[in-house]
Amino acid sequence: MPPSPEGGEGRGEGKHTVNQLTAFGPGKVILLGEHGVVYGHPALAAAISRGMRAWGVPSDATSLEIPEGISPAHQEALERAFARAAKKARHPKISVHLESQLPLSMGLGSSGALAVAVSRVLLEAKRGGPAKTKDVEALAFEMEKEFHGTPSGVDHTTSARGTMVLFKKGKATEVVAAKPVKVLVALVGPRSSTKQTVGALRERQQRWPARYRRVFDSIGRLVLEGAAAARAGELEALGDVMNMNHGMLSALGLSSPQLEDMVYRLRGLGALGAKLTGAGGDGGAVIGLFREPEPTVMKLRAQGVDCFASQLAGPRAL
Repeated sequence: MPPSPEGGEGRGEGKHTVNQLTAFGPGKVILLGEHGVVYGHPALAAAISRGMRAWGVPSDATSLEIPEGISPAHQEALERAFARAAKKARHPKISVHLESQLPLSMGLGSSGALAVAVSRVLLEAKRGGPAKTKDVEALAFEMEKEFHGTPSGVDHTTSARGTMVLFKKGKATEVVAAKPVKVLVALVGPRSSTKQTVGALRERQQRWPARYRRVFDSIGRLVLEGAAAARAGELEALGDVMNMNHGMLSALGLSSPQLEDMVYRLRGLGALGAKLTGAGGDGGAVIGLFREPEPTVMKLRAQGVDCFASQLAGPRAL
């Protein structure tokens, strides 16, 4: 199954071919507000061009072909999540296969993208036609519970909608940007588990609740300012908010020397704003907001950096 073309972001709708269903779940980046979203504050997230593809072929029973090269722990979680989704979808007779364009544990929403792609295939196989986005979101959320226990919901919601969304307490509002919002995504390296990073932050937050509440309140206000800047096409303002958000995430103990080095590297190469995206920790991904990121992608790749560009929102050239 060939991967989707670079830059081909979309809402991930399923497609019907002869005796086969295919669906694409895009990954995501969080432009603003990670971690605060866990405590009820808003986050600004957007789908990216890379993601997870699922396809299904008729079978005697519901089954999943486990991709090669995943760890036993990831395989066990995947099997549990698929079993839960298959039961909710009433066991359509289909064999589901997977193809990933996303690295695991990089903060790019690989599990949410997988859940969306698989859920869409299962639902469309059972119903014999296109699945509603709300139904895909509901089933993908069941899979995410197996992956993360108590997920915020931002990953699979953003993937299912394939757009930029302002997310808060399970509700997502699409952000329509006046100008193209383009980022460079740089992969820094493997990171600690999200559960570990979130747990350590929660311990500090519980020890000094008033102090941490003030920081999260400030981040929440930055998220709203950033969404307004995106809607208005004020990219420099959006970049400035991203820089400030990263500084607060660093103050919360969520960055690392590797992430900081890449953040300042991207800023030095002309990024309007740069920050970690996702859980953070000792690795993961960094995003940089550029008017045209492709030349910087070529430069960094020549230097051995694993990176790519993606348009997150706004008008597209025909």
